[in-house]
Amino acid sequence: MTFDQITTLAVLAGVFVAFVLDKARADLVALSGAAVLLALGVVAPSDVQRAFASPAIIALASLFVLNRALERTGILRLVIIGAARQVRRFGVAALGGVFAMVGGASAFMNNTPVVLLAAPVVRDMARRLKIHPRRVLIPLSYLAIMAGACTLIGTSTNLLVDDMAAASGLRRFGIFEMAPVGLSLAVAGVLYLGLVGWRLLPAERADDLIAEPKDLHQRPERSKLRPWAAALAVGMFILVVTLAAFGVGHIAALAFAGAIALVLLRVLSLDEAYGGLQPDILLLIAGMLVLGIAIETTGLAESVMRNLTVWLTPFHPLVALAVLYLVTLILTEIMSNAGVAVLVTPLAVALGQALFVDPRPFVVAVMMAASAAFATPVGYQTNTIVYGLGRYRYMDFVKVGLPLNLLTWLVGLWAIPHFFPFAG
Repeated sequence: MTFDQITTLAVLAGVFVAFVLDKARADLVALSGAAVLLALGVVAPSDVQRAFASPAIIALASLFVLNRALERTGILRLVIIGAARQVRRFGVAALGGVFAMVGGASAFMNNTPVVLLAAPVVRDMARRLKIHPRRVLIPLSYLAIMAGACTLIGTSTNLLVDDMAAASGLRRFGIFEMAPVGLSLAVAGVLYLGLVGWRLLPAERADDLIAEPKDLHQRPERSKLRPWAAALAVGMFILVVTLAAFGVGHIAALAFAGAIALVLLRVLSLDEAYGGLQPDILLLIAGMLVLGIAIETTGLAESVMRNLTVWLTPFHPLVALAVLYLVTLILTEIMSNAGVAVLVTPLAVALGQALFVDPRPFVVAVMMAASAAFATPVGYQTNTIVYGLGRYRYMDFVKVGLPLNLLTWLVGLWAIPHFFPFAG
């Protein structure tokens, strides 16, 4: 191993230990790791710039501004009041209905804006049911992730993996072709979350007594409904999501244009837009992206995957599938989903060909593993959204997400060969 690779591993280990000890804010830990890599020359200033200008950062920042517009124009307050009425009428069933809508929507459109819009509503409904929001926000994110993996268009990761596989000579996947596998993982995941997972989440901590976030309709900020501005905010949000769902443009570009348009239309002032950016979350993602870039640019990830491909060739295809899924899952927790898809998909195809079996089961494994990132708040954008809203700690995701990772891995090892046989 080279000096840069050893340094990257050491910094990654140090960051993980700091997350576990929970003695410093997660964004400070991630940025400190990035600073060490930059100071030692493992990453260049241009790499750090690439991390801060990544599509994930742009998309989340812009969506935060769009959500701020929904809040400040009063429309989100009306939605929460309507949800409160449903809670009084139907109780817990109303909360279940919102979860079902989030799952259904996430299967056919980008799940990040879906969770961004639904999370404040779910938080308020949980409080009215005397359920701590921390018990429901992480499950909401996980549900959206699992639902998104059920179709080709539910997540951009599946589309990218499909493109990479087609470039390697495989025929393209149908929109619902991976649904049997995705639904198998989703059913297992929902059962786990409903029976066990939510109990592993913290219900209350001492710092809640001094810093419990207020309901949106209790905030002292301006919130009279402004009908024209509210209509523009809702229309812009729907337009961005719809155009992204139909592949007209990337969600980052569309959301950025929508956010700027709302400022130009004076739905939001520039100060109000800046106030919705949530810099602690964005900086946490940027810091972790620098670590992911280091893993990629030092050749560490590629070296691991190539050696793994050679090492797995003598084994049974199921063993190779299990290891490929697990390694892809680990990489997804510390690298961008897109980076993992680009890196691993060609190697998955090569692995299948080296074993003289159909490569499609291995490609499906990459689709599932590159989306099913449950053990960290930065593994998937919806995790990052609820991380800030629920004021979770990093280890909260590890405690409930790591068992879910292992469960979906085991279910995937049954479902993938069952629906995508190695013999083709």
